Amino acid sequence: MTTNLGIIDRMFRAVLGLILIAVPFFSGAAVFDGGAATVVSVAVGIVMLATSAMRFCPLYRIFGIRTCKL
Repeated sequence: MTTNLGIIDRMFRAVLGLILIAVPFFSGAAVFDGGAATVVSVAVGIVMLATSAMRFCPLYRIFGIRTCKL
């Protein structure tokens, strides 16, 4: 895997991932009362954190996008 995420993209994904993981548990929003929205939010948050940590996004590779400088 070659790096295809730049620093700003990685920071955005990390912050968004943490928010998506925390919101179902701390927001008290009615949409998260059921289990499906909570599971989806946490799963997407984990994927965001993982891609940020690995500095690689499989979708970016498929579409030929690169936000990092070589």
